[in-house]
Amino acid sequence: MFENRYSKMLTVVLIIVIVAILGLLGFLAVDIIQKNSIENDAEAYVSQYESEVGATDSNDENSNTNNGTNPLDQIETTTTSRNGNKQPTYKGYNVVGTIKIPQIGLEYPIIEKVTKDAIETSVAKLYPMENSINKIGNTVIIGHNYRNGLFFSNNKKLQINNKILITDNSGNTLTYTIYNKFETTPEDTSFYTRDTNNKPEITLSTCNDDSSKRLIIFAKAE
Repeated sequence: MFENRYSKMLTVVLIIVIVAILGLLGFLAVDIIQKNSIENDAEAYVSQYESEVGATDSNDENSNTNNGTNPLDQIETTTTSRNGNKQPTYKGYNVVGTIKIPQIGLEYPIIEKVTKDAIETSVAKLYPMENSINKIGNTVIIGHNYRNGLFFSNNKKLQINNKILITDNSGNTLTYTIYNKFETTPEDTSFYTRDTNNKPEITLSTCNDDSSKRLIIFAKAE
């Protein structure tokens, strides 16, 4: 009788373990599918966006400006921008440009304003408030670190002298070179208004892996 009871207990434990493993595998599969979907959507949009705005940068060997179509139909032209061109949007959010970091294989549209839903969709411009990028002064771009490769999860791998390519709605692509990388508190905004010597600079901001601090990257236009 004891052996039968022991055997039943082992069977129950085995079933629980199998169910737990299947649940974990299912969760991981969903996570991978969602991640790939977001990345594929973003890359398709970036390619089409650069074609639409006629992105040009003679120094950028990694820029993709072919005329491929976007099967996901993420390009929309709904509102008019200040320069008279149509305002690009991505999944319902106004876009001010795109960001590409060849070192970590990153390609995303830059959403015009930070909201909770927007930064679950792509990266977004936090500062300054004006609706443009590639301008003199500092531009802060933020993105989540989900520790799975999405958005700015791989920013920790970036090093001094790595390149960041920013294309704006006028079709201009500037190459920025990373010159500083550090961690600070989530409340620190002192570097937003730093002196850029009358040149365009960008700041990439995301959480570190345990979300206790912010990982900050400074880059200046060449």
